[in-house]
Amino acid sequence: MSRRAVARLAPEALDAFEARLGHRFKDRSLLVRALSHKSAGDGQPGFAHNERMEWLGDRVLGLLAAQDLFSAHGRDDEGVLTRRFHNIVSGSNCAGAARLLGVQDVLVVSRSVPRETVAANDSMLGDAYEALMAALYLDGGIEAARPLYDLAVQASRDDVVGNAKNRLQELLQKRGEAIPVYSVVGRDGPDHAPVFTVEVEAAGHKALAEGSSKQAAEQVAASRLLEMIT
Repeated sequence: MSRRAVARLAPEALDAFEARLGHRFKDRSLLVRALSHKSAGDGQPGFAHNERMEWLGDRVLGLLAAQDLFSAHGRDDEGVLTRRFHNIVSGSNCAGAARLLGVQDVLVVSRSVPRETVAANDSMLGDAYEALMAALYLDGGIEAARPLYDLAVQASRDDVVGNAKNRLQELLQKRGEAIPVYSVVGRDGPDHAPVFTVEVEAAGHKALAEGSSKQAAEQVAASRLLEMIT
């Protein structure tokens, strides 16, 4: 990458994002490239963007998903496995996993692209997620990429659950229970990449979850509490 134009990310932003990934890169240029959207080059020749890495990351994600599903669902036939597989590796689910990780806050794009556009763009975020899969694989092997795969599984479960907060409240109302109470019990990370810890309490149970926003953490916490009481 030394001969190519590269995106610039503040070292402290990279430090915080590595902490989120749970991986300290030996070759940090892989992380920089994975977080560099093609638009950030603004037409510069040879700009090192993440499209090639996205291609590789798609294959790494697919391998991890196939291995996991084959081992964990031994009674499912090929059709069921295929539906589960596509639910995990779909572009929209990869974008959901990227949002859980906070990629929308650090992805380098053209200055002409508003940050709100990045946050709402499934294609940008999904591609960046897959590029990060490749970066982790290239830097540390398949096991380094596994925690990021686990995030895609979490995102797919959240999607199946739908709006977990609404479902939790509806269930509690049917049972005559009090509405759930959500509390922010922790906030870590820098302002540009925060991590919120939220606790939800209802029906004599409590659940904790983390997310890149209070709302995302609340949805995951609600989903976990639903699993406890159903």
